[in-house]
Amino acid sequence: MTQHSPHSPQFFLTAPSPCPYIDGQFERKVFTHLVGQKAPELNDLLTQGGFRRSQNIAYRPACETCRACVSVRILAGEFRATRNMRRIVQQNADLIGAVHDAEPTTEQYSLFRAYLDARHRKGGMSDMTVLDYAMMVEDTHVDTKIIEYRRRGPDSFITGKGQGELIAVALTDRMGDGLSMVYSFYDPELTDRSLGTYMILDHIERTRAAGLPHVYLGYWVNGSRKMAYKIRFQPQEHLGPKGWERFAAED
Repeated sequence: MTQHSPHSPQFFLTAPSPCPYIDGQFERKVFTHLVGQKAPELNDLLTQGGFRRSQNIAYRPACETCRACVSVRILAGEFRATRNMRRIVQQNADLIGAVHDAEPTTEQYSLFRAYLDARHRKGGMSDMTVLDYAMMVEDTHVDTKIIEYRRRGPDSFITGKGQGELIAVALTDRMGDGLSMVYSFYDPELTDRSLGTYMILDHIERTRAAGLPHVYLGYWVNGSRKMAYKIRFQPQEHLGPKGWERFAAED
């Protein structure tokens, strides 16, 4: 019988299922559990190796006939915002992001539900209940935070918090070499604010302020309209057979 050390992660392989990004393809994932005192260290190593976290599971694609999913991370220290990105930051200058422990609220879930119903009605998360949402936020053994974005209040410079209704939320892991954006959502009616882009720009600034080099964006699939936005944040690195390599988008 093979003996497994309790300190060594065990990896498992999912059964094939239809790919959500490429028609006609089937996806498989390799995954392990992130639990115990070593979870933060393991999460760092696995994220740097192309894994993503969902609750207490780290996973990465292990498809038999396709290698389209590519891990992406922004080089925060070298990043320079485009003119359009600077305009988005200015449009959202009335917002402030307050950092909280990873604890769900009914207000967050209401916004999450509105976002899914408007943007991902047919997606795999479309039927998530309030309990499912709570597990997504709370079931973590790593350094996870919730960033809530609200309009600035008169005393925001003192409290570090905004006022008024919740406009956007980011679930974020703090790692040894940067921030990993696990999941984000926002008010789907505020399309003019480009809140998805704004939250990435805000994470770049937070990463810089912390003296860390990377913002991890998860996977990019060339040709997928859902993921095309990730390429706009340059410079960035993609994980390939030779490790992390600089990637430049075509003009």
